[in-house]
Amino acid sequence: ETHIHSEENPSPRINQMMEKEAKKEAFRKYLESSGVVDALTKVLVALYEQNQKPSSAIEFVQQKLGGPSFSEYEKLKLEMTELQVKYNELLAAHQETCRQLEQCRSSSTMASSEETMDDKPQPQSASHEGPVEEPLQ
Repeated sequence: ETHIHSEENPSPRINQMMEKEAKKEAFRKYLESSGVVDALTKVLVALYEQNQKPSSAIEFVQQKLGGPSFSEYEKLKLEMTELQVKYNELLAAHQETCRQLEQCRSSSTMASSEETMDDKPQPQSASHEGPVEEPLQ
């Protein structure tokens, strides 16, 4: 028995191929509409037109696209590492300062509550109750 697939019911393999082609086409359109194809074409043309080809084609492309050279990249990586160390030191110092501040607050709160317990309440005069209000100017 021979199976014939009609165009209305293509085989799963054909469906997968069509799906893959549709994805490729969508990606190509995306690259074109976002300017990637033009940018890469210009860079490759510039590389082609170089009388003396650069020793590193990839660095040439990176620089033309606005990226750092390898040496700049290494320098930036080192700077980032140094800044991360500095950040960690500052964060630790900040956390220690916050801890000390909290200790000061809690000891201050304890001292003021002890003073309140030691103080005897002062009798208020009968003529005035509540806070004194300043006249408005």
